[in-house]
Order: sequence, then structure tokens, then C-alpha cells
Amino acid sequence: MNVEQNLISIKSFLFEGREQPVSFVETMHIVDGVDCDVYTFDGDSTKDLGIIRIVPGNKTPLQRVLKGDRTVEGYLSGKGKLTITKPDGKQQIYEVNEELKEPIVVTVAIGELMQWEADTSSNLKVYEICFPPYEDGRYENIK
Repeated sequence: MNVEQNLISIKSFLFEGREQPVSFVETMHIVDGVDCDVYTFDGDSTKDLGIIRIVPGNKTPLQRVLKGDRTVEGYLSGKGKLTITKPDGKQQIYEVNEELKEPIVVTVAIGELMQWEADTSSNLKVYEICFPPYEDGRYENIK
């Protein structure tokens, strides 16, 4: 990790037009080159927040959403892409970089596959909000 990606705990998070207070819980090491800072929303037990940090050329595991009411993936900074694969095999690819005119926020449905990948020349920082909060068994790692 480079210095800018070292833990700088946030105190609030803007989601759906509302700035909401958050509290840091822990940093989870996902795979080589991917870490996730886990936060709770203060006073709101219906969801949680993961800030995912990906170093250049790395990607999150390919995951299938198995359960949960809502899974939201969003872009924060850097350059890379989010690939969503529908159950019928059709893919939607969201290219992300600092020049985006509109924020990328994608709701991933149960049965869909998702994967974030950082460009080889850039760190990538994204977020995930889980309704209800994340628990083991929500996703299946495909590879």
C-alpha cells in the first residue's frame, strides 16, 4: 500500500443525498492488493459500509450475490472498472476514472456476479453498502 491508501478513518459518508455519520469497525484483508475498511452507520443498523482499496493491476474476487435486500457498489477515486455479469451471461462494464461526469452507483441483484478491477496505472477506491449489514454467506467467491 502506498501512503495515501493507509488508513484514514472517515467520520461521515454521503449516500443517496444524505451525509450520514459512520464509525470505523476494522480493516479486512480480502486478497493480495485488496483491503476493505468496514464501517457502521451510526444509529442505523439496516446497512453497513465497506471502503474497498485496490492497488494497481489488482481486482476483487469474482463474487456472486447470494442474499441480502440490496447491495450497492459505488466509485470513489482512481481508475478501473466494475464488471457486472447477469445470470444469462450478459455483462455490463462500468469504466471509472477521475473525469466521470456522474457518480457510478450500481445496485447488484441476487444471482449477479460482480468484480472491481484497478487499472495497471492507478489505485482504485470504491465502496459497497449492504442492506442488511454484511455477513458471511452473502457472497460466493467464484475465483
